[in-house]
Amino acid sequence: MAQGNKEADASTLAEQVLKMADLIEYQEGSVVSRTIIEQKTGTLTLFAFAAGQGLSEHTAPFDALVHLLDGEAEITIAGQRYRLREGEMVIMPANKPHALKAIENFKMLLVMIRS
Repeated sequence: MAQGNKEADASTLAEQVLKMADLIEYQEGSVVSRTIIEQKTGTLTLFAFAAGQGLSEHTAPFDALVHLLDGEAEITIAGQRYRLREGEMVIMPANKPHALKAIENFKMLLVMIRS
């Protein structure tokens, strides 16, 4: 997974009006990530998935919210498939297996709460 600009964190983005989808770019054949906020209590991370790319099934010990900023994705949670489009969101519960696949290029914000 390619990493976005490491300088894009809470301190460099603070007190600006921004469009989240513009903070990350697609890279053909890749999944790009950019951490916006990283704290002990949780993270905000942007992702840009090229069409056909994805993350294989895995689990996480914390609840996570996925909010699609652009495009279309298939998200599987505990065997149930969900098709999300721009503006839609889903919560992936802690300890339930989940996977993501880009039906077309898509961007998302992942909000992970650790406490």
